[in-house]
Amino acid sequence: TPLFFPATSLYLSQKYFKKKSMPKWMESILNSDFFLHIAASFSGTTSSEGLEEMTLSMINGNDTVFNRQVHTLIEWIKEHEQPDIIYLSTSLLIGIAKAIKREVNIPLICSLQDEEIWIDCLNKKEAEAAWNGIGENTGYVDHFTTTSEFYKQNIEKKFPQIKGKIDVIYPGVDTDKYVSGNYPQDPVIGFFYRMNEKNGLGILAEAFVKLKKRGQFDSVRLRIGGGYTSTDKKFLKKVRKTLSPYKDKVDWCNTYSLSEHAQFYKEITAICVPITFDEGVGLYLCEAFAAGCPAIEPATGSFPEIVGDAGILYTPNSSDALADAIEALLTNDELLNQCRTHALQLSATRYNKVVQAKEFISVSLLSEQTISTSISV
Repeated sequence: TPLFFPATSLYLSQKYFKKKSMPKWMESILNSDFFLHIAASFSGTTSSEGLEEMTLSMINGNDTVFNRQVHTLIEWIKEHEQPDIIYLSTSLLIGIAKAIKREVNIPLICSLQDEEIWIDCLNKKEAEAAWNGIGENTGYVDHFTTTSEFYKQNIEKKFPQIKGKIDVIYPGVDTDKYVSGNYPQDPVIGFFYRMNEKNGLGILAEAFVKLKKRGQFDSVRLRIGGGYTSTDKKFLKKVRKTLSPYKDKVDWCNTYSLSEHAQFYKEITAICVPITFDEGVGLYLCEAFAAGCPAIEPATGSFPEIVGDAGILYTPNSSDALADAIEALLTNDELLNQCRTHALQLSATRYNKVVQAKEFISVSLLSEQTISTSISV
């Protein structure tokens, strides 16, 4: 199967080859495994800054560069293999839906999940255009999925026209990668997300220091991972200064690799990512639960729904309240074990890839029935 819409050549085409096609030799080099691996290495640390034009292109689907790419995709679908279902992993790609529906009659499912994390970082004008573009193209999608009831309600308010054709499918992970059963002897609080202020790392750092000052948590450690961008360095310098009195109790995972990803959760007692915005779902929770790690999170956004009894929720989202929540979990072995049990139960019954696959198949069959009915009518 060829690679469609490769980020490397697509980005440069948007910048320098709008009026004519990129030379084949250049496109071949940019789309080689070497350059694609380099681009993929930044996948967890990128932002939408500087990508406004490409973002709107993929949403609206009406510029020359996009049309060249989508034409290649559609011709391949027609000539080589017509799939039963086409799935778009994000509505940021919804322009593809418009192009496909005009050429081939295949059921199309699109995921809606935390698009505002990307879109709302654009300039105000481009952000408004992006949301409008998604709204205008929802009619080309047969069914939508999202990751929580919380986000479903929010997105239905933004796009009332999708009510009745959106279902919740919780994220699923390969639980075998995370299962350990051996927990750290000394308590370890883990943070695994992009290391920036918006994701609450500063709140956690202050809470950790306050917890240490209480005098009974000398053995507690803090483990920080997830990657960062150059724009986060100033903030991280401030965080390191906050943590400096207890720097020997802080482990920084400054590099990222897939092999170390699952291992992170096997080396912590509980996960804590006190984000300062409302999130549809945090995959770090699903991964932590698979390892039997409870969550300590603010009672905001989807956290009450996603965490349930598999952790502690606190309010407000302040360092004082967080320090109290960490103390409550670490000083009550019965509570800690109960939360671990619930975390593993949620992992087995909700947040694993087998359950996710079954639910996706059900939605896919529903989409096929919907399009068959519309054809017969």
